[in-house]
Amino acid sequence: MSKKIILSLAVATFFWSCKTAQTTPKIDVVDVSIDLVNVKDDKVMVSIIAPSFTSETATFHIPKTVPGTYSEDDYGRFIENFKAFDTKGNGLRVTKIDENSYSISDATKLSKVTYLVNDTYDTEGGGGFGKSEDVFSPAGTNIKAGENFMLNTHGFVGYFAGKTETPYKMTVTHPANLLGVSAMVDLDNSDTKDVFNSSKYATLVEMPLMYSKPDFTSFMVDDMEIIISVYSPTGKYTAKDITPNMETMMRAQKNFLGAFNSTKKYAILLYLSDMQAKDAKGFGALEHPTSTTVVMPEMMGLEMLQEQLKDVVSHEFFHIVTPLTVHSNEIQYFDFNNPQMSEHLWMYEGVTEYFANLFQVNQGLIDETEFFERMAQKIAQASEMNDKMSFTKMSKNVLNAPYKDQYVNVYQKGALIAMCLDIIIREESNGQKGILTLMQDLSNEYGSKKAFKDDELFAKITELTYPSVGEFLKTYVAGETPIPYADYFAKMGVTEAKIEVAGNPFLKGQTPYITVDPTTKEIMILPSIELNEFMTSMGLKNGDKILAVNGTNYNLDNIYDLVLGSANWKDGEAMTVKIKRDGKEQVLKGKIKMPKEVREGYQSTNEAKKAIKEAWLKG
Repeated sequence: MSKKIILSLAVATFFWSCKTAQTTPKIDVVDVSIDLVNVKDDKVMVSIIAPSFTSETATFHIPKTVPGTYSEDDYGRFIENFKAFDTKGNGLRVTKIDENSYSISDATKLSKVTYLVNDTYDTEGGGGFGKSEDVFSPAGTNIKAGENFMLNTHGFVGYFAGKTETPYKMTVTHPANLLGVSAMVDLDNSDTKDVFNSSKYATLVEMPLMYSKPDFTSFMVDDMEIIISVYSPTGKYTAKDITPNMETMMRAQKNFLGAFNSTKKYAILLYLSDMQAKDAKGFGALEHPTSTTVVMPEMMGLEMLQEQLKDVVSHEFFHIVTPLTVHSNEIQYFDFNNPQMSEHLWMYEGVTEYFANLFQVNQGLIDETEFFERMAQKIAQASEMNDKMSFTKMSKNVLNAPYKDQYVNVYQKGALIAMCLDIIIREESNGQKGILTLMQDLSNEYGSKKAFKDDELFAKITELTYPSVGEFLKTYVAGETPIPYADYFAKMGVTEAKIEVAGNPFLKGQTPYITVDPTTKEIMILPSIELNEFMTSMGLKNGDKILAVNGTNYNLDNIYDLVLGSANWKDGEAMTVKIKRDGKEQVLKGKIKMPKEVREGYQSTNEAKKAIKEAWLKG
């Protein structure tokens, strides 16, 4: 998932001090206080000293949606007991307009508003607060008194209509044993209070914070400071476990991006879920201009966790290119409660996802075989979506049916659109330019503070590249014609092939080999499915109930641990499996033989085009 616009971290532009003379003018500011100490019933109190109003009524909003989520999450449903007061502490009349909005009477007398905030993690996996859809965890909030607070600020802080450009001051009081990590600058030296200034509301909500027991690392990549903060509920992982791979990855990204090195400080906030009933279950990440929030299951093996972080964090970091630097008016002037979506998700998400894969082969983190395998998987997944739906039309209407059901295709077909554009530009320029060149040219044309108009982008891209690029965009992105991927691969000397890849012991593609007996919670191998190499080599049979593996008991409660953890198993490792067969328990012993799958893929076959292929993947 994804977000925003490169803004300087020098948000300490605005200072508030004691009044020194009667003639000092009042500075209009939205002054927010968040209390993480006095948490009651798993709720946090927020108080906001209001700016001045000349109108008789004021409207206060909690966001309906935020950039990068492409869904209407109604964060107002997590707010309760909203009150407004005048300077003497008298209550003002408040009328709730809708799920996310309140109207306040006698606004000229308004001094402050207060309300309680519920967190979103508690509601995942079962709806809650009047809506069945979960908030995507990296865009959500967590309140675990004395232990962890995930402050995606859009879930805690609202805004007054007409005052979104007013500066914000945010004070967070917190337990002394918890450290708040973010990309912001704390202006207070206290162990129990943090103070942050922001130029406007849109900037503040791009600045997530995570409070937890101090566990962080920091390192420099050229002139950029990277901060990694980790919350691991059982202490299974620390920031030091994560850092080496992340540092390698981010150095490679910086090398790949070259000119797009605009931010000086970048925070990665990693929340590891314990997978219990009331905890985060939406795994992935959400980008901000100077940070990324990441949610992953704590039970993941370190190797798989590192691989997942490499893919999702690199995706979010590449949003520095788009939409944080290159974006339309819809992004520049984002309306949190009446969002107007852009036509160009193929660029915001597709180019970003493509870069997250391309940089890895470009910088030697994966080989070209794996890169082709990843693109082949995206082709297969995109083929399961509506391949004839106009991508620009889907993007513009992504919040509504039937288009919102196609949103996930931005990570599949969107990346493939970017790949095809890259190939066209490489071919036309004899390998000298690619899609990164185009994005650099668009950045020079627009940049973070200048937006383009949606309907003018294709013409600008064509002007900066070649007519063939414009024809591709018209036919395959705005149009409804499926992309002939093989034709574009062929331009680089790459052809279709059968590729053998590693499989999962308990999954065949997306089809499970196992099920669960709901009465006993026991895990059972499906009675009629054809067994894979792992199962036959271990002596497992259809209908066997798996009770334990290598001494660890498994059932419905931790089946996710078994399936996900099995991806880390290695050929030749010794294994014992405790089973129940025909009502009798027994233990099977053997050595692991991981299953293999044959998939449709691609490989380089044309030596005459080796040079242009190398320019594409390594240039």
